[in-house]
Amino acid sequence: MRQSLAQFETAFLEETVEDRARRERLRRQAVARSRLRRRQRATRNGTVRFSLLLLAMTGTTVLVTIAMFRALSLMFA
Repeated sequence: MRQSLAQFETAFLEETVEDRARRERLRRQAVARSRLRRRQRATRNGTVRFSLLLLAMTGTTVLVTIAMFRALSLMFA
């Protein structure tokens, strides 16, 4: 009886240690996934912002060029 109780306690302790290790491993994996998602989101948002900036600069350039030539044509017409 004592031996089986000692074996039960030993098995319980081993299982507890394995469970703690498993929980820690799962927590680290979750943190790594979270970092990866955050990095991907930042990259995606950065690309969208850069594209919008290029679009705004190109649009501004086109509008200023058109306005300048119209003003010149009105001056010399």
